[in-house]
Amino acid sequence: MSSTVLMVGTRKGLWVGRSDEARREWEWSGPHSDMEEVYSCLVDTRGGTPRLLVGASSSWLGPQVRISEDLGATWRDAEQAPRFPDDVDASVERVWQLAAGAQPSVVWAGTEPGAIFRSTDGGETYALERNLWDHPHRAEWGAGFGGQAFHTVLPHPEDPASVTAAISTGGVYRTTDDGASWHPRSQGISAIFLPEGQQFPPYGQCVHKVARHPSRPERLYVQNHGGVFRSDDEGGSYTSIADGLPSDFGFPMVVHPHEPDTIYTFPLGGGEGRYPVGARARVWCSRDAGDTWEELGAGQLPDSFYVGVMRDAMTVDDHATAGVYVGARNGSVWVSPDAGETWLCAVRDLPDVMCVRAAAV
Repeated sequence: MSSTVLMVGTRKGLWVGRSDEARREWEWSGPHSDMEEVYSCLVDTRGGTPRLLVGASSSWLGPQVRISEDLGATWRDAEQAPRFPDDVDASVERVWQLAAGAQPSVVWAGTEPGAIFRSTDGGETYALERNLWDHPHRAEWGAGFGGQAFHTVLPHPEDPASVTAAISTGGVYRTTDDGASWHPRSQGISAIFLPEGQQFPPYGQCVHKVARHPSRPERLYVQNHGGVFRSDDEGGSYTSIADGLPSDFGFPMVVHPHEPDTIYTFPLGGGEGRYPVGARARVWCSRDAGDTWEELGAGQLPDSFYVGVMRDAMTVDDHATAGVYVGARNGSVWVSPDAGETWLCAVRDLPDVMCVRAAAV
């Protein structure tokens, strides 16, 4: 029987949870990277030994990528975290995203300010994707409330030369020539903060998260700042799939690991509150690619929940019966070991949760 590892990144360190395949009882270690902001983490199960990668940021030492090859028992710094070349007048503030590439040794990092770096040695060293950094649209990219960052990096599962990424506030971009050029793929996603008549620009949207399934890479699911969308042509066009949700505002978007038409999101009120509608914590699920939605967690998730769930604080594992995980800004992490049917609290009273990642190991 396989076991489960769950990484929980917070504003004050990382916690690592371990459970069996049942995922109902958890043992925890942490904090790792104590008092550092952890905005990204990765359970890399490629190869014979699973590796944990963490993007941590220290107020004194700056950002770093840390690696564990024994499921969190010991850690070491990567040889060189993402850093801008000497001729670039910028410094990396945070690593917002770590993603495994289509090739075994490739790891992608999305950063603040908005940049993407590529590692070809398993996450030890990183090189700037210079043609994206020098993109002519850069001058028009803004910064969302949380800062300007490439928070989504989606390597194509079959084509190493193709990567789709998203930035707040800038929209969705894609390369199909191994980074030689990057093109906007946002037409049809709304920018509700722009004047009427200008709310569907080719780029400049405040995209919160993009997800896709490896067996159907041409289909993208988007949680936007006002709007939930699906693309069936890898960003060439988008269709709204918000009907049936209590709100079209939120941060996370997650695809079931075995069912490409099953997706999960966590809607929030779009006003100043930024907590669930009615203060009821609920995961919303569609099993038909967004055509219809159902509410999950009634009677199990809290009914008095005045906190948000961030864009990377929701994830799934890859067990045969998939687990769904939700981390909240009140330091609680909720787990469904049966794809959303039942829920339990795996841990409480951690610092503000920024990211969660889980996998069968």
